[in-house]
Amino acid sequence: MDAILLQVLNGLDKGGAYALIALGLTLVFGTLGVVNFAHGALFMLGAFCAVTFDKLLKLESVVVDPEKTTAWGSKLEIRTPYVEAWLGDFGKFLHDYSVPASILLAIPFMLVIGIVMERGLIRHFYKRPHADQILVTFGLAIVIQEVIKHFFGANPIPQPAPQAFAGTAYVGALFGMGQTLAYPWWRIIYMFFSLAVIGAVFAFLQFTTYGMVVRAGMHDRQTVGFLGIDIQRRFTVVFGLAAVVAGVAGVMYTPILPPDYHMGMDFLVLSFVVVVVGGMGSLGGAVAAGFLLGILQSFASMNEVKSIVPGIDHIIIYLVAVVVLLTLPRGLFGRKGVMEE
Repeated sequence: MDAILLQVLNGLDKGGAYALIALGLTLVFGTLGVVNFAHGALFMLGAFCAVTFDKLLKLESVVVDPEKTTAWGSKLEIRTPYVEAWLGDFGKFLHDYSVPASILLAIPFMLVIGIVMERGLIRHFYKRPHADQILVTFGLAIVIQEVIKHFFGANPIPQPAPQAFAGTAYVGALFGMGQTLAYPWWRIIYMFFSLAVIGAVFAFLQFTTYGMVVRAGMHDRQTVGFLGIDIQRRFTVVFGLAAVVAGVAGVMYTPILPPDYHMGMDFLVLSFVVVVVGGMGSLGGAVAAGFLLGILQSFASMNEVKSIVPGIDHIIIYLVAVVVLLTLPRGLFGRKGVMEE
């Protein structure tokens, strides 16, 4: 029972990342009709927002103490981060919680990046074939990767979770299993964080006037335009919103997987498969498929399973995609006519 629950938890936190990226991909495709292969790069940019914020907090002043020396006889240097010198204990708290605090940097940054991408490049490919859209956005993703590699290097950059959440939680006690099952706190937090972001996006689309107009435009853009509503401007904001979702997903994932310049591409491929399995254009399908495939991949990574089918954990998502598309060509929740022209 412990092993099963552990794999479910592993699948849910991994599926949360897949679902958040797939949700953004589906938002863009559903509103603009664009297959955005640069979306994984937005996830990576969000992760490097956390890296940048941490580096800013580590900027420090150096004062030489003339009366003290080190063990090697040199003058003792006293290093004090500026944020701690200016803000005292709150500065120490901010440094400890640099990952979640960096969301405050990531949200406006990713919103601007998303809007600039849409206005500067994506809008020119609305009515072009999907192959052209994939080629251009994939090329953009490569450019973003190389820029990050130039400024941050090729090696992963670990980001610590806050000290209060650096350990493990005995989740087995919640199910009457005592302290036999421990699971990292930050992975639990990420799972609930992903659910909160997904809930916020759906609430925005379902219960706000802005969101209702966007949903109407997703189904019939021309009719909404006849009503005198500038649906294109709203879709631009939705592209920015999708970028923010990918960005904050990347920020909070950094303590789980140290970010490097290639992480966006790794997640993009899997998340695009998630979108296809869930059904192109279906927001609910993207989320459901994200968590489902995350759990399946987690179970496939068990030693008992890999001893029977070696390497199954690397291909299980693609095998499921093949089976689903052979039986349900539109995916689990896909609509008729989407990508069928």
